[in-house]
Amino acid sequence: MRISMVSEHSNPLASLGESGAGGQNLFVAELSAALTRSGCEVTVYTRRDDPAQPVRVVADAGYRVVHVPAGPATRLPKEELPPYMPRFTRWLRNDWRRRRPDLVHAHFWMSGLAALSATRGLGVPVLQSFHALGVVKRRHFGRADASPPQRIPGERHIGHHATGVVASCSSEAAELTAMGVSPERLSVVPCGVDTDLFRPGRGHGEPRRFRHRLVAVGRLVPHKGFEKSIRVLAQLPDTELVIAGGPPEAELAADPEARRLRAVALRHGVADRVRFVGQTDRDRLPGLLCDADLLLCTPWYESFGIVPLEAMACGVPVVAEAVGGLTDSVEDQVTGLLVPGGRVEDLALAVTRLSRDPATRNRMGRSGRQRVLSRYTWDRVARETLAVYRRSRPASPDLVATGSPG
Repeated sequence: MRISMVSEHSNPLASLGESGAGGQNLFVAELSAALTRSGCEVTVYTRRDDPAQPVRVVADAGYRVVHVPAGPATRLPKEELPPYMPRFTRWLRNDWRRRRPDLVHAHFWMSGLAALSATRGLGVPVLQSFHALGVVKRRHFGRADASPPQRIPGERHIGHHATGVVASCSSEAAELTAMGVSPERLSVVPCGVDTDLFRPGRGHGEPRRFRHRLVAVGRLVPHKGFEKSIRVLAQLPDTELVIAGGPPEAELAADPEARRLRAVALRHGVADRVRFVGQTDRDRLPGLLCDADLLLCTPWYESFGIVPLEAMACGVPVVAEAVGGLTDSVEDQVTGLLVPGGRVEDLALAVTRLSRDPATRNRMGRSGRQRVLSRYTWDRVARETLAVYRRSRPASPDLVATGSPG
């Protein structure tokens, strides 16, 4: 099957943890790689944001990446991209007229609008993954939401006109249903984990300065909730917190959010127990997780929950606020503890309970690894995604179920 992925602001080749690069980049990269392994021909279209980027490149995993020239070749906040989407759309349409894909899978709302417009009259089905919804962001951010005004109407338009919509978790599916997406066109396919990279026993054995170690991972942006994690730490004696994400460690001193969080740590008297390690290479992240007692995850909202899955794959239990995709990925009392409401005191009690009980931590770690192996490998995610693709296309010889899924 010939698949065109559209991911206007999330380049699958970007370094994770840097500004603007996070779960969607990883999702598009890993899904494209798994679909390629299954025999599909995958091309990812993303906006060119660096003049050194070639227009077309083949990723190490075998899928193609097309850097579409639309707007200045520099990294821009996604909120500033709408003016450049008409040119992005025209580029897609011209490319697909020359070689029509079997199916388009769009990621994020701007990609969805571009894909629907570019495929008009071509007879190509369009599937949509939102990754985050404007109505949810508006609910949590209020007036601080910087999303363009056309986002929520655009998402509703896509929800009603795309061939199908793929949600990553049950809470997102419920939001989409409330938006009017019919259940017949809605599928739930979770995110995945590289279980060869993320596995138990990959710790670096880095010496601890305190008895217990927590780790928190994500982009250094307020909604990831690192401030709350620091406030939780203030109630946990003899415990250190390692925060991974943001710019490289050498550049953290100039990062506004890192400076703000350091001020929070100083104000709560835990500056000596909070360590920022900055942008963390994928190969280093499993060791960071394996060296911790627990992953602490306290976002305002979370559409994916990829990092908890990676910790579970490493055999590390999770203490998380019960929001969004975390309620799907973390099985409460089995692979970790979910804390409804996310009160600092309740999170601290959950961490204390597991910190003092190594037998329960080990049991939860084993259960987490097994849960990931049985449900969240990228090859399984690709198979489920292919099943959605097949349901979205008219029957054709290349889609007959044989030994090859593609």
